[in-house]
Amino acid sequence: MNELDELHGLRADAPLPDADRLAAPRTRLTAALRHQTRPERAALPRRRMILVGAATAGALAVTAQIVVTGPEDGPRASAPKGPKVLSAGASADALELAAAAVEKHASTEPGPKQWVYEKSTVFTGGKPQSSEEWTRWDGTGHANLPGIPPAGDISGFDPDKLQVWYGPNQEERWKQEGYDDRSQRQFYRFLATLPSDPGRMMQRIRQEHAIDSIKGETRAQRDWREIDVLYRSVLIPPKVQAGLFRALAKIPGARVTTGVKDPLGRAAIGVSVTYADKTPSGWQGKQEIFFDPDSYAYLGQTRDDGQMVSARAAWGVVNKPGARP
Repeated sequence: MNELDELHGLRADAPLPDADRLAAPRTRLTAALRHQTRPERAALPRRRMILVGAATAGALAVTAQIVVTGPEDGPRASAPKGPKVLSAGASADALELAAAAVEKHASTEPGPKQWVYEKSTVFTGGKPQSSEEWTRWDGTGHANLPGIPPAGDISGFDPDKLQVWYGPNQEERWKQEGYDDRSQRQFYRFLATLPSDPGRMMQRIRQEHAIDSIKGETRAQRDWREIDVLYRSVLIPPKVQAGLFRALAKIPGARVTTGVKDPLGRAAIGVSVTYADKTPSGWQGKQEIFFDPDSYAYLGQTRDDGQMVSARAAWGVVNKPGARP
């Protein structure tokens, strides 16, 4: 792709996932939800939620649709009524549908002189703060809006002026000095080498990714942190996106919620875990990652402990700093 830069452009003609590949999880998902709404389970409302594979935008769109059912009559559609948390089995099947969709995307690596653009919003004390960043693909340039104030006298500093930095080749520095931070290109190419199997993929990520191990952390807690960080990368190869969805399905307690809003109020699906007690990394409560319900692009994340509320407002690949997709 790049899958995020050309997301909307690729939608019209990208192939749909193979019907045979999707038939089994879709059948299990429908059966699981039907089981949850049997008439004898009187404590539950008589309705079921179905994840529908929609042939739109070159991706399998997963949307929540409530279907009201009765013993004598057939289903009739009604409007969604807020967030709906899926069962463990239905969540796993929904994540498999998402994986099967994103792995069908095309993939094109940007040129060395192109720039990865991201507009992000973080919420501090409930107030949004937005910024834009441009990073040259080969690691030799970076740009910011608003600009970052210099040390010392800032009387002439204009935060609304695009601040562009060019420097030595970051990739060479990384090779020669063991520099900790890879360029966008190096990180993308590392991801491209990962095996498609989610178990082996996460093993490689744990071995080679930059986040530190934390004493006492479980494998599932570590995997969630790894995936949480990885999704903040603007460009991820399609097979890795698919592997991440499948890895999420293997994390105990992970649940898909449909009909939610991301931190910017956009329609989304959420994938979350909830930690009743504080983990060794200091995380506690609900941790949720949001995705676009049509394309499965990453939209943002929240944590109940208040340490992170962020959203990706826009992204893409452009030819110069200051340009926008």
